[in-house]
Amino acid sequence: MTVALSGNIPPASGLSSSSALVSAAVLATAYVHQSSPLDRKQLASISARCERYIGTQGGGMDQAIAYLAKAGCAQFIEFHPELKATPIQLPAGVCFIVANSLAAKNKAASSDFNERVVECRLAARIIARHMEFSNWRGMIRFVQLQEALQCTLTELEELVLKWLPKDIYTRVELCARDLDVSDEEFEREFLTVNTRHMTQFKLRQRALHVIQESLRVAKFREICEQTSLGSPTTKNQLQSNGVNGKSNGSGVNATNGAVRDTTIDSAKQFALLSQLMRQSHESLKKLYECTHVDLERLIALSDDAGVGARLTGAGWGGCIVACCDSMESSTKYIKMLKENYFKLLPSHLIERYGINDFDDVVFATFPGNGAELFELNC
Repeated sequence: MTVALSGNIPPASGLSSSSALVSAAVLATAYVHQSSPLDRKQLASISARCERYIGTQGGGMDQAIAYLAKAGCAQFIEFHPELKATPIQLPAGVCFIVANSLAAKNKAASSDFNERVVECRLAARIIARHMEFSNWRGMIRFVQLQEALQCTLTELEELVLKWLPKDIYTRVELCARDLDVSDEEFEREFLTVNTRHMTQFKLRQRALHVIQESLRVAKFREICEQTSLGSPTTKNQLQSNGVNGKSNGSGVNATNGAVRDTTIDSAKQFALLSQLMRQSHESLKKLYECTHVDLERLIALSDDAGVGARLTGAGWGGCIVACCDSMESSTKYIKMLKENYFKLLPSHLIERYGINDFDDVVFATFPGNGAELFELNC
């Protein structure tokens, strides 16, 4: 294979540039060597394994959306028991704004991201031991815990608060008291090459962020679906299809073809979505501790403007993503950020990005389709 590469995603900005590159490379390679139709879910899983191979212990979300995205809607992505993407219709008029702080973070060259993964795996293992599961030594994921306990996320959150009361756990106490392993076993089972130096761990904080963020995602989906149910077209479709079932946490309840109308007006709906964005960032800041001073400047400006925003990607720099209710409001928001953040950057950054009025580093965007193949007839 001879490969020519071109791209416009800035590296180390939290916009999944590495995942985009890996996913495009996997798709192209699979196409060249294909012997059967390409399965997008399988390609997403392969792409995620490729990134783990080079040392980044990511979960696969970036690769999944790279392949499974659909224009005009969000995707509710699940990994258990298998990869699944459910399209979620966003409220009418909603658009997203990306603003690059220009504080770059090389995730693969640092240990911060992998440290959070280690802490979450330790938290899951310790709770499993307290719950006296016979296979507790094999549990390192919260979804394993939830499945074994048959509990809700809220109940799992309560277990975190019960069994992980300390702010900081030391490596010595984890080995001797909480996990009953030697230091060598601890290092071999939990630590990656770039996290072997770790001696202190914030287990409760990391676990609470992951679980509470999952609750926020479910709430975001529920709010969007309440609006969808409010449209006459959607109600008629559901009734004619004879939807029948019970709530699965998505906020949709239907029985014997009758739909419960849980709609809310668009202004209130958007306010709730914005609040979830703010809560998400606050958790990333205080519990996951992966923000940056420049990201906080952008978030503060967003708060002052009444716009919900959060950091995106791994954190420690890169971009924020904000949510506006119309193109008109997004235009005003972008103008405000240019005046109060980007035009105040150091001169070398203004010289580089100001040439086109900072349009490369702050812009409105909408959900598009995932990775696609284009054949050139030369």
